Amino acid sequence: MLTRRAFVAAFAAALAIPAYASPESLPVVASFSIIGDFVRQVGGDRIAVTTLVGPDGDAHVYQPTPADGRKIAQAKLVFVNGLGFEGWLERLVAAAKSKGTIVTLGKGVAARPGEEGTDPHAWQDVANAKAYVAEIRDALAAADPSGAEAYQANAAAYLARLDALDAEIVKALDAIPKERRRVVSTHDAFGYFSARYGVEFIAPQGVSTEAEASARDIARIIDSVRQHKVGAVFLENIADPRLARRISAETGAKIGGTLYSDALSGPKGDGANYIDMMRHNVRELSKALAP
Repeated sequence: MLTRRAFVAAFAAALAIPAYASPESLPVVASFSIIGDFVRQVGGDRIAVTTLVGPDGDAHVYQPTPADGRKIAQAKLVFVNGLGFEGWLERLVAAAKSKGTIVTLGKGVAARPGEEGTDPHAWQDVANAKAYVAEIRDALAAADPSGAEAYQANAAAYLARLDALDAEIVKALDAIPKERRRVVSTHDAFGYFSARYGVEFIAPQGVSTEAEASARDIARIIDSVRQHKVGAVFLENIADPRLARRISAETGAKIGGTLYSDALSGPKGDGANYIDMMRHNVRELSKALAP
């Protein structure tokens, strides 16, 4: 593990390399892939956005690199989720000596408590995604006033698509009987989705993937699955599938497919952007839970 002095020195050496090839575009950074998609939707071709934690990456346990420090140092805006999600970010920003504006998007939502702290997965409720988009629009307009009209138009169009997505999710899940809307996920990433759309998620890990589930946690989940006759156990694109498969094997609950929780898929996957990600999750839930 790098000492603090070595960590700072490595970043300082990396800062000498230019990070962006297009000076005409506003250089911005997004902490992880879902926020990166929101920023691209609003910024369009006026911005050059770099995402630190890419597709299928786990931002809970991410280890930043000197190249990340260079990106932070060059950025005019750095968009982050907050709510305790990017625990590594504060040290990264300090080491990079960033002069850009840090835009913390999670401040605009009603945070839900988790067992070991605030639940950071606010984007799982489309209403919160809309709040993120509005904050991104305003931050981009403040940093680039000449593009304010474009950012406003892009955001308005995307917010309309998010409204349609929310209605689509409600309609799809309302078709499933309430007593069947209970599943297991690998970690507790779907609390906001559960509160908005009425699907109960049971998870052996808490809101972060940093701590492994204990034997007691797993036994508790297995007992709950048996007691409540849970219909399906879902994998996650950021998580080791062995835990979900063990629960499935010991309870008889079927594997219901893979859900996208904390990251988008790659460009050829089913969740390459936020709207596709949410639609994929709802399709998987509907297939597994339908009578």
